[in-house]
Amino acid sequence: MVNTLFADHQVAPSFVALGDSFTEGLNDPAPGGGFRGWADRLAVLLAAQYPGLRYANLAVRGKLLREIVAEQVPAAAAMSPGLVSLAGGGNDMLRLGADPDTLAELFDVAVARLQATGAGVLIFTGSDPVGIPVLRLLRGKIAAYNMHLRAIADARDCYLVDLWSMRFLRDMSAWSADRLHLSPESHQRVALRAAEVLGIPGAGDWRGPADDAGSGEAGAVETAVKTLAGAGTETGMLARPGVARAVWVAARREDARWAREYLLPWVNRRLHGTSSGDGLPGKRPSLQPVNPAL
Repeated sequence: MVNTLFADHQVAPSFVALGDSFTEGLNDPAPGGGFRGWADRLAVLLAAQYPGLRYANLAVRGKLLREIVAEQVPAAAAMSPGLVSLAGGGNDMLRLGADPDTLAELFDVAVARLQATGAGVLIFTGSDPVGIPVLRLLRGKIAAYNMHLRAIADARDCYLVDLWSMRFLRDMSAWSADRLHLSPESHQRVALRAAEVLGIPGAGDWRGPADDAGSGEAGAVETAVKTLAGAGTETGMLARPGVARAVWVAARREDARWAREYLLPWVNRRLHGTSSGDGLPGKRPSLQPVNPAL
């Protein structure tokens, strides 16, 4: 297979990633500190196919779509990259009154601005939160936004990574303890899916079973609940007196812990008009060569 991802670009191949915590890489710890994430992992895969690739990552946790468009898109356009990834809107969806139609209009403007520089644009739908407590309440709004994103990808000929169709992301074990950020393994699988969409040969199969399924912090309680319930057995333990209630109590105890450790601090930031990303720069603000150990 001959890959032509950067064939029409006249300078050295380059990749710029834009977005929020999803693209910054939370919660995928990097060996030297900070976070790695799917974008860093994808950059390594791209560099293996395109020696000399330079990579920048302007993503900052907590950013709303309008902030990404106002701050990161112009900075990326000024770099004249061959490829730009754009993911945003997730933080907006967590807020009351978020309108998928309005967000999509803003997203479309951003894609047009990036494509005007000659860059190819890689975008992502939201994942399906059906298996994530509390967040599943946003499922309809996320689905509506996704339909807009698919339409933008079709109309503007973008590369599209459909996270909604990646069924493993419906499982709690795919997420970290805060239920908002991917586990390290999920970041790797998203990177492999993006590489597949971009036509990078030999990157690996994102569909394979997880090497450490259930090892994510969010999956630990779920695994225990499945054990109690006799998952995979003919009878299951839920039929035994008291076990069903024990499973329910364990799940509610975990929900309470999550609310105390993650939801309440998030609400407090909203009440005070602050963000987890306030004052933070992009993790990799300029185009730099890619270290294979990234």
